[in-house]
Amino acid sequence: MKRILDFFSSAVLVMFLSPVIFLIGVIVFVSMGRPVLFTQVRPGLKGKPFRIYKFRTMNNLADQSGNMLSDEMRLTGVGRFLRRLSIDELPQLFNVVKGDLSFVGPRPLLMEYLPLYTPDQARRHDVRPGITGWAQINGRNVITWEERFNLDVWYVDHNSLRLDIEILLRTVFKVLKGEGISAEGYVTMPKFTGSRTEG
Repeated sequence: MKRILDFFSSAVLVMFLSPVIFLIGVIVFVSMGRPVLFTQVRPGLKGKPFRIYKFRTMNNLADQSGNMLSDEMRLTGVGRFLRRLSIDELPQLFNVVKGDLSFVGPRPLLMEYLPLYTPDQARRHDVRPGITGWAQINGRNVITWEERFNLDVWYVDHNSLRLDIEILLRTVFKVLKGEGISAEGYVTMPKFTGSRTEG
């Protein structure tokens, strides 16, 4: 039932928001050039890899040695605005249509994190990842990785249509307030290097 709702809701949203998605694409192209979309392989349901889509928010500035500058230095004014309102994630509606993502679920992180999870943390992949989730409305990027994973696993154990609706509604308010976008000193969060609680 959830997959059916995800598919039809995302298809309708893509249809109605296509002019907005096109306009944002033009703005990104004019301000940063190509590519318009940022794509990256992320782990989905049961850890199966898929390619996630986002609007690009950073330029390709590099130092004299050809190494990319830090995320903080490459994040553009347009990119900051897109992230502030989570507009950069609009292309993920296509991921929902394809079945890579759900509207609600643990956020898909990096493939390199997979071997770093504890067995309990790895349970976050027992459900389809989402555009928003329980962790996103309870701290997002200003909580620790361990807190985030605990919230993800709690969602796995308690997910329901009623909870999903609550998360979606609370996400709207979080986005409008611009809360939890980045941890102090980072564009989003520091990289996960393993749980500090492992024995």
